[in-house]
Amino acid sequence: MKSLKLILANVLILSTLSANDISKEELGRMLFFDVNLSKNRTQSCATCHNPEVGFIDDRENGVSKMASLGDDKKSLGDRQAPTASYAKFSPPFHFDEKKGLYKGGQFWDGRANSLEEQAGGPPLNPIEMGLKDVKEAVSRLKENEFYIENFKKLFGENIFSDDKIAYEAMTKAIASFERSDEFSTFDSKYDRYLKGEYDLTPLEDLGMSIFFSNNNNSCAACHVLKGEGKEGETFTNYEFHNIGIPENKSLREKNGVKDKDLGLLANSNVNDKNQIGKYKTPTLRNVAVTSPYMHNGVFKDLRTVVEFYDKYNNKERTINPETNLPWDEPEHKDTISLKELKANAQNDRKIDALVAFMRLLTDKRYENLIKE
Repeated sequence: MKSLKLILANVLILSTLSANDISKEELGRMLFFDVNLSKNRTQSCATCHNPEVGFIDDRENGVSKMASLGDDKKSLGDRQAPTASYAKFSPPFHFDEKKGLYKGGQFWDGRANSLEEQAGGPPLNPIEMGLKDVKEAVSRLKENEFYIENFKKLFGENIFSDDKIAYEAMTKAIASFERSDEFSTFDSKYDRYLKGEYDLTPLEDLGMSIFFSNNNNSCAACHVLKGEGKEGETFTNYEFHNIGIPENKSLREKNGVKDKDLGLLANSNVNDKNQIGKYKTPTLRNVAVTSPYMHNGVFKDLRTVVEFYDKYNNKERTINPETNLPWDEPEHKDTISLKELKANAQNDRKIDALVAFMRLLTDKRYENLIKE
């Protein structure tokens, strides 16, 4: 109900704008919330990237948010929708010759080079928004006189003479909205701490010290780009790694997928078997409110994730606290980033401290969503 109210509010606001004062960002906002851009007119970008909950899909779908239900109300993917917050900072997908690994792009496997490419994917994906092709998508746009008027204003009078170009214009508008400050506010308690506007608790202070210590834990190896105390830190270096995530059996029972997820190797730009099972390091911004975790949503609790990392260095960390059973085997064993995962073993207080620190990375408007 809240999502529907938000959609209606955005449509109402934008529908009052004239062609003379609307921007690409504002047009993109309207498109982002438009359910008419899906086959059965039930799903928008905001359905799977809800701004009210950290730009994730918070629908239960019978699988506890582990993956998104398609517009047909039956299709279920094998990966969860990552948060769209702070996505604009991911560089284009490329191979870093110096480090010898892939970086950047959008989606878990980096297959979209930019936000524009990412925005163009879901509407035409048969298990997501389900439109048949670009022509059908553009025909949906042309049903709306407001779109016709403002697309011509922003992209030229002849924008609808070529469906492909018109569709690309749609993705450019959506990407403009996704690049707005609404998606990346940098106003968490951590950001306020850097400005002298928030005092850390002793546990948060300990967690920060552990987090940024390369010698103490493995967090900084992949989740630090600029460095401790630097403003604008996105808490990901955009690299691809295999950290030994197990298959999500509960999800597989629901979606019927039997084949292993190839990870980065599923990216058509990658033809190296050594990349199998690797996924893009996600931002830790809003991580406390964007559960479940990992590409397949296999873990529900943030503390479980930290314990999972610790199991690589702590012989006593043998049990998954969510199942009370030994950790499941990795879906892909041979390409695990053991070098990056190497760290000191953490005791329970240090685990609690790391979780406390990561909770600090929640945007101010989502702080009320943090579960105590």
